[in-house]
Amino acid sequence: MLLAPLAGIGNWFVRLQAKRYGAGMVVSEMVSSHAIHHRNERTCGEMLRIDPREREAGAGGPVSIQLFGEDPATMRSAAAFVAERGADAIDINMGCPVPKVRKTGAGAQLLSDPDRAVALARAAVQGGGGVPVTVKLRSGLRPGDDAGFGVAHRLVAEAGVAAIGFHPRSAAVQHKGHPDYELAARLVSTLPAPVILTGGLDDAGSAREAFEATGADAVMLARGALGNPWLFERLLGRRVQEPAPEEVREELAWTIDRAVEHLGEARACRYLRKFYPWYLPRLGLDRERTRELQEALQGAESVDEARLLLALDRHPRAPAAGSEPSPAGLPGPAILLRSQEPQVP
Repeated sequence: MLLAPLAGIGNWFVRLQAKRYGAGMVVSEMVSSHAIHHRNERTCGEMLRIDPREREAGAGGPVSIQLFGEDPATMRSAAAFVAERGADAIDINMGCPVPKVRKTGAGAQLLSDPDRAVALARAAVQGGGGVPVTVKLRSGLRPGDDAGFGVAHRLVAEAGVAAIGFHPRSAAVQHKGHPDYELAARLVSTLPAPVILTGGLDDAGSAREAFEATGADAVMLARGALGNPWLFERLLGRRVQEPAPEEVREELAWTIDRAVEHLGEARACRYLRKFYPWYLPRLGLDRERTRELQEALQGAESVDEARLLLALDRHPRAPAAGSEPSPAGLPGPAILLRSQEPQVP
């Protein structure tokens, strides 16, 4: 299992959290190849940070850095830089549906220009100097469009891409609608490289069903793991029940501490506001108390105030008994190590 790249979220401590709960590989938030090429201080200092704790025994497997951009020369430069900084793998974003990314020719827009997509991936392979390169892409730009299927084959055959992360929804629908797992299964059966499935895997049941239906080599969890790292444990067969409220509180406290460590008190206070809605519904509070606590946390003017609010509201209900059967363990991802050569058919 992998943690997917999460824009604006997937920093080192979010990745470390996923590893603590069983993720076999993690991917950074997407990082601009142009910002790296021009050595933007915040990009290179914060977004590319790989913390030593991500390498400690028991913390999990490789760390991949995801890059986006549209210019092959710039991508080659950025890939060389992140390889030097210690990335175990490099992932190229060819699936982002956000208009401000697509209008530059990057992200999912590359599906409309397969030649450029291949050139971009080839440049990353060359720049990475032996670091495996993967690509995460969508099925197409519009509903019914399966251009991603053909692009995936070209990326492996012509650019030497080591694996494909496949989100079988079109860019137009973003995260809505049912993923086309039949198309994903067809890609798995025809592509001479590992396929990592993502999209619509928001709970253990849906992840297991999609994994089995498609025959994918691994699953990549995204939004379903936000505020819920226990999802990794459930898929590995290490956990059946949902976490108790006290476990949730402890994990949120850990997250707050790491955010302060990463960003400092002032920036962490603002940054954490996006995290609270992912954790609070798991505290066993009734709807009204959850809403009140959420509003108070969003208005907190310091991290200490947020900690105090959480400490004062410690009256959780007992969690409901889980009805889901013990999950069959999913195998880990095809681990992509620095020593491996990119797979070229």
